[in-house]
Amino acid sequence: HMEARGALDSVQRVKQICGQVFRYAVATGSAERDVTQDLKGALAKHAPAHYAAITDPKQAGDLMRSIFKYTGHPYVIAALQLSPLLFVRPGELRGAEWAEINLDTAEWVIPGSKMKMKVDHLVPLCTQAVTVLQDMKKLTGTRRYVFPSIGRSEDRPMSENTINSALHAMGYGTDKHTAHGFRAMARTIMDEVLEERVDLIEHQLAHAVKDPNGRAYNRTAHLPARRAMMQRWADYLDKLRIGADVIPLRAAG
Repeated sequence: HMEARGALDSVQRVKQICGQVFRYAVATGSAERDVTQDLKGALAKHAPAHYAAITDPKQAGDLMRSIFKYTGHPYVIAALQLSPLLFVRPGELRGAEWAEINLDTAEWVIPGSKMKMKVDHLVPLCTQAVTVLQDMKKLTGTRRYVFPSIGRSEDRPMSENTINSALHAMGYGTDKHTAHGFRAMARTIMDEVLEERVDLIEHQLAHAVKDPNGRAYNRTAHLPARRAMMQRWADYLDKLRIGADVIPLRAAG
């Protein structure tokens, strides 16, 4: 019934819970095996919302160069530069408030009320992100939002279409790369190219990650390791961006 109704997240959750019950029953001798294993591949899975994303390092380098050449509004330039570095959800970036950001400790704590999982989320700020935010502080530091609405009420955050419109103007339509696509770009390249720990990447994406006892980790879990990972990621993006611009000079002769 749930499958027919389209409640596919619930279908998978119920299967997971039933599996836990059966595995417990097997462990205590009340059942012979976990019958939910027979359902593998038989149940419909929730198709995640598809956001076009660049996940190839060479194309990511081209995208980073386009971002650094972009000459639009200063708020948009800063938001574009932070998007790949922090890879938070676009709504979380637009809604960033100065009260949540500590540039001295290089940390941004997004309150749970703004997060999908309703848990406070800590974003360690790499040196590149701190530089961008220091420049923004000169422009909007006396206001509530880091990125106030452009041309509308200053007490509202930037419009949700702003970043996608800027990407579109740079030649990245919604079929190529979206504001949300920076998350898939970070997740894929950090895992497949930089070989970062998947659990740390998942933490930083603010996905639900459970500790060995099944409890959600608190926002500061693995903070030193996450901070180091975020800095490596930012340095790698710099390398991608600058790399192809460096043309070695041939020795005369």
